[in-house]
Amino acid sequence: MNKRWPPSPPGRIRKNGPAVRHASAWNSTIKGCSLGTALLLCWVMTGCASLPREVHTDKPVPAAKPIVFGAHGPLSRAQSEHVIQQLQQGADDSGLLRRHLAVEAALTNNPLVTGNKATLLINGPSAFAAIFNAIAHARHTVNIETYILNDDTIGKRLAKLLLKKRAEGVKVNLMYDGYGSMDTPAAYFDRLRAAGVQVVEYHPIDPLKGGSLANLNNRDHRKLIIVDGRIAFTGGINITSVYSASPERRLQEHDDRWKWRDTDIEIQGPVVADFQKIFISHWQSQNGPTINPPDYFPPLHDVGSQVVRALASRHDEPQPKIYATLLSAINSAQQSIHITAAYFVPNDAFIKALTAAARRGVHVVLILPAHTDKGFVRVAGRSYYSTLLKAGVKIYERQDAILHAKTIVIDGVWSTVGSTNLDWRSFRHNDEVNAVVLGQAFGHQMEAQFQKDRAKSKRITRWAWERRSLWERFEESFTRLGAWWF
Repeated sequence: MNKRWPPSPPGRIRKNGPAVRHASAWNSTIKGCSLGTALLLCWVMTGCASLPREVHTDKPVPAAKPIVFGAHGPLSRAQSEHVIQQLQQGADDSGLLRRHLAVEAALTNNPLVTGNKATLLINGPSAFAAIFNAIAHARHTVNIETYILNDDTIGKRLAKLLLKKRAEGVKVNLMYDGYGSMDTPAAYFDRLRAAGVQVVEYHPIDPLKGGSLANLNNRDHRKLIIVDGRIAFTGGINITSVYSASPERRLQEHDDRWKWRDTDIEIQGPVVADFQKIFISHWQSQNGPTINPPDYFPPLHDVGSQVVRALASRHDEPQPKIYATLLSAINSAQQSIHITAAYFVPNDAFIKALTAAARRGVHVVLILPAHTDKGFVRVAGRSYYSTLLKAGVKIYERQDAILHAKTIVIDGVWSTVGSTNLDWRSFRHNDEVNAVVLGQAFGHQMEAQFQKDRAKSKRITRWAWERRSLWERFEESFTRLGAWWF
């Protein structure tokens, strides 16, 4: 794989979620910084970070057929071929799936794992219902990793449940991001610790807790919950009450507050062990209390027929796996690329991949937010619209909700749901986690939800876009200068 590395642009700071409250003197200092000072701090902290300009997938795909793993390890070539043939049944073009399988097998060492059941969880109410139900039935272990954990209605409900499970003897491990959850009082976590919950704060802000400028801009943006080593949840939903109501209920409730539109995924089956490994590895990297691996890896059996790959990226990787995988899948697309993105401020290589796909006849459609908690990010993302529209990319903006989902479905057979945004922060500065699901059955579910989102979105036409005001153009150009920091 050829790589070309750009000069290292400066870093940036962003909190992806509700406004935060700064309690300590250190936090107050950060809050009081001017934008220019904050950007300068980030430049000092992350000046060496960069991304490859390109991930090449236009060369012939490897001749070797991908090996699929099952509950007990790698399948034979014949068994792997049988799994792939089953995935292709009913597909309009069976070669599309084989191409994606081959390219991904060449790109990452993370295994393709069959025998799983993947369920889409649309919006907070359905996700919280599934997550809390799974935790309530936990018998052995609960692992939770999140960016935002608020001491609100949802956060209190989780704490109460975790305290109950600890009283029943369930081992509970919780890792939260120091910046994303800085609004949560220390007493919240102290109460959990006192009950025996093992708690780790990722990159604390307070220097008295080990915080430093060196890692201030590197955040744990993952959302990952694993129960008994058998059920895993990931996606874009943080543990906070802003997700408590679905967008569809807004008019019925006569509530002026914007509802959040997001997506999670529930996974059962052998691939859960890979998500468990991701959690434990991250826990150990933060010097968390000892976890006894045998307690967290029960025997797993096939519970479905879906093929899933667990992907995780860290800010200190030379080439983040999720970024490389997304770019590879886009470059390999033959028919369609349907993206739902909460924060869209990608690098040039990503824009090049999307425009190249559109020009070769791929149906490229983006659904982006019309309303967001980060207006400057939306404005910066809009600075790419002209380039995309000229290439034939179709752009829609969701009108009735704060769009926070991070999903992609390609060729109807390659799907991903996770915590990764399509911006520099996710690509370079955050630790992220995604699930990749291969096959037409799950792809159909993803496409169905994509069409529902599009029905509630307004299309941005090239004709109308070119007639926007000079002020809007200035805002876009100016805001785009800070894209690395968002």
